[in-house]
Amino acid sequence: MQLYHHPYSLDSQKVRMALEEKGIDYTSYHVNPLTGKNMSVDFFRMNPSAKLPVFQNGAHVIYRAIDIIQYLDRLAVHLSGEIPPVNTEVHQWMQKVDAWNPKMFTLTHTPVKYRAFVSKFIRRVLIARMAEAPDLASMYHVKLREAYETEDKVKDPEIMKQSEEELSKLLDDVEAQLSKTKYLAGDEFSPADSMFIPILARITLLDLDEEYISCRPKILEYYNLVKHRPSYKIAIGKYFNGWKKYRTLFKTSFFLCVRTLLRRY
Repeated sequence: MQLYHHPYSLDSQKVRMALEEKGIDYTSYHVNPLTGKNMSVDFFRMNPSAKLPVFQNGAHVIYRAIDIIQYLDRLAVHLSGEIPPVNTEVHQWMQKVDAWNPKMFTLTHTPVKYRAFVSKFIRRVLIARMAEAPDLASMYHVKLREAYETEDKVKDPEIMKQSEEELSKLLDDVEAQLSKTKYLAGDEFSPADSMFIPILARITLLDLDEEYISCRPKILEYYNLVKHRPSYKIAIGKYFNGWKKYRTLFKTSFFLCVRTLLRRY
């Protein structure tokens, strides 16, 4: 089994936490979307959406985080031979968490200069790949059009407001739930928690804890609790401690700067 992911990809973090919770062995492949690695011809042939993560088990390839996690649940059941009771509440929470798209929220809280720099670089990568693989040109063109549409959306204050309101509503619902249960769908850690925790990590990465987490005491207590889980430490925690928090971002920035200089000279 192989997982193509990146440490700071929110959906990748969801899947990695689920894998660690289930104790499933897999081969890890880092694919950095900020350097256009997800647009490489080989990766694009496997996954034309170019989104992360991608999970592969033999000929079986799955793209969406929620689909991967549900597949892992079925796989764990098959390997254990046990048939656990169906928990509709876990499924409902997974769907609710999955309904919020973090893309616009992340982009609108990213410095404009950095955002514009990466966007321009990605567009150049897409155009280069169209020339490199003519048989995939139409699909690359779809991604190029999406890139331009995203740039327009991120300038729309209404879209930003909507994303923030949807996140606040989700967090309020979680706060209310955690006043009744230890974890999101009961008193046991579940795939619903694997889906939700990376959202809190994204808020932390964007330095928005005070606005979204600290003001919700039950979520803050829950967040501090799950940080002690081995799955969190492996999938998320080690990238948020000291200099490691900036290592991956620095490597990405260095790569982009070098590529820009090479284009100039």
